[in-house]
Amino acid sequence: MRRALTAILLTLPSLLPAEVYDVIPKTYYRNFGRSNPPLLRIKPNDTVRTKTIDAAGFDEKGVKRHPESGNPLTGPFYIEGAEPGDAVVVVLRKLRLNRNWGYTNYRLGLFALQPDYIETIYSSRYKDNAVIEGRSNVVPWDIDLAKQTVHLREPVSSRIKLEFPVHPMLGCIGVAAPSEFAPISGISGAYGGNMDYNEVAEGVSVILPVYHPGALLYIGDGHAIQGDGEATGTGVETSMNVEFSVEIRKKAHLNNPRLETKDFLISVGSQPEFASSLDRALQIATTDMVRWLVADYALEPWAAHLLVGYQGRYDVVTVAGSMALKIPRKALPAH
Repeated sequence: MRRALTAILLTLPSLLPAEVYDVIPKTYYRNFGRSNPPLLRIKPNDTVRTKTIDAAGFDEKGVKRHPESGNPLTGPFYIEGAEPGDAVVVVLRKLRLNRNWGYTNYRLGLFALQPDYIETIYSSRYKDNAVIEGRSNVVPWDIDLAKQTVHLREPVSSRIKLEFPVHPMLGCIGVAAPSEFAPISGISGAYGGNMDYNEVAEGVSVILPVYHPGALLYIGDGHAIQGDGEATGTGVETSMNVEFSVEIRKKAHLNNPRLETKDFLISVGSQPEFASSLDRALQIATTDMVRWLVADYALEPWAAHLLVGYQGRYDVVTVAGSMALKIPRKALPAH
């Protein structure tokens, strides 16, 4: 009888009604560590409505909420029931821009260019304090919230109108990294982190390995738009309203992040920029995708290899760090 009662009690949290939480941080962190106190404890299927500040620490009103640049993070969120070896699924229900300006770097990163071209490139210096006090290498962009477009305010080209539809995304999403490691919010790894992947957008599910009880989820670094690879080193950096919920997949034993979109399964070879080559990131993503197809879709290993070979699509996530492999859902067997 006692065992039966214990079993019932253990299942009670999943039967409780889901909650909706509105939470705005007073403190932001610049690492994906386990030691930062939780901003909020949530259960699977709860909904969280919160905000992120931009990469330089400014909120939607232009108030500086963190003294340092470098992707101050909202969180961590402690997820009840998440244990090491599990995976958490972060469902990004809404990503909405909440202010009418952003900024980017003035030129492509040197890491994206050939050395002989770099010798003749224009200076990264644009104008002192054009957007952020003390910086001269960023340019301002206007965000039209009604039209859902971004356009470069200055400088003005005589040949092209630099105006584009927005595509809000989170540059940073991750859990507390393994062991006592507390990586800064400027890099990425198997825990997620500063992946800067433009597929991390509204409607997407981000699947992350769990290394510590509660997972300790962080989000931040909102971009109004970003091209593949983040070749300038920035997106159109801005603040964001975020609504998400979470699920837990028990004993998933993931090795790196995954995404599920309406159209694709995506494995991300997430690794720190400038530390490893893109071919290694490609190998990580490809190996994970094969494991995913075999474990969850019951494909024979040889069938998984050939499906990757003839239906796979690769994304450059960051030009100096990560790659992703996408498989169209329409190519998959019934799940």
